[in-house]
Amino acid sequence: MGIENRVAIITGSASGMGKQTARRMAENGVRVVINDIVQEKVDETVAEFKASGFEVMGVVADIADKQQVEAMVADTVAAFGAIDILVNNAGMEKIAPLRKVTEENWDLIQKVNLKGAFLCSQAVHGHMVEQKHGRIVNIASRAWLGGAGQVGYSSAKAGLVGLTRVLALELGSKNITANCIAPGLIYTPMWDSAPQKTIDALLKKQPTGTFGEPDDVAHAVMFFADDDSSYVTGQVFYVCGGRSLYAG
Repeated sequence: MGIENRVAIITGSASGMGKQTARRMAENGVRVVINDIVQEKVDETVAEFKASGFEVMGVVADIADKQQVEAMVADTVAAFGAIDILVNNAGMEKIAPLRKVTEENWDLIQKVNLKGAFLCSQAVHGHMVEQKHGRIVNIASRAWLGGAGQVGYSSAKAGLVGLTRVLALELGSKNITANCIAPGLIYTPMWDSAPQKTIDALLKKQPTGTFGEPDDVAHAVMFFADDDSSYVTGQVFYVCGGRSLYAG
């Protein structure tokens, strides 16, 4: 793969899909920035990666805060000399029917899932243009197609797809690609506390009848981040076990 010696910022990478993506990149010679908002989680992940011999640094930053994002990018360039890959992975959702969605929750969901990706993309833009190379990978969701009880989340992820398309159009001539991954049900430890009734109902809608794994998403990110994928941009790639074939 053509990613060795590249530098990647992966937001929300102290756990879950982001952490596994960071691990796969580090295993392939990428210098990785672990970002999250919880200091303890960042420290634990950085220590774990360094113990494996990976070149990594941790940055605690709120991606919805412009100053913190710009500082994260500046620290990355100061430490590693470049920023080649941005993975906008950080995200969250609060499930509720339309009538029960509060304005506060709506704003929070938009900030984390959409504003954060915008701010991070804007912050790396100048560096990528100057070096005439860049890969931006946005982690959306199959839910951008629509999901009951996901008005805020689906709207934010649909916005992330739109952002991806605009970035591809604006940055293509600069050798910067922007692509989007739309995961479905990916197994992480948070599912261990979910009611079995809920899990059964969700898996019943899956053509595969199974959860995906964080590695499924990590492999897709690796494809888009690869130097050899320079002619692929503006795309939405589903990692959802066929769930994207119908909405709801």
